[in-house]
Amino acid sequence: MASIFTRIMQGEIPGHFVHEDEQCVVIMTIQPMKPGHVLVIPREEVDHWDDLPEALYVHLMGVSRRVAKAIKRAFPCRRVGMLVVGLEVPHVHIHLTPLDEMSDIQVVDLPMADPADLAAAAETLRAALG
Repeated sequence: MASIFTRIMQGEIPGHFVHEDEQCVVIMTIQPMKPGHVLVIPREEVDHWDDLPEALYVHLMGVSRRVAKAIKRAFPCRRVGMLVVGLEVPHVHIHLTPLDEMSDIQVVDLPMADPADLAAAAETLRAALG
């Protein structure tokens, strides 16, 4: 059965895309820690990040770095945090989120974002990606 991320990539479930290429996508998360929080997701369904093929891992890190720099431009912050948790969906995904304080890092009990806010954040981030 396809993961929720694969279903988003296939257009079965709506998503706010920031970046797409042959190997991965970057989408806004529906439960952001802060505005600008995105997920970098490989198209290939791999459960554990340490099982990613080397070339795909390197590609995801490169995309993550490029998007993190855009997050800093679009959503001014002290740092961009990166988390690979993987317990909630068995499909590798990298969280990138703007951070100003350690308390900005949360992964449970996050409220659902308004779709209009996600669309606006995605547009802001796409513009920052250039």
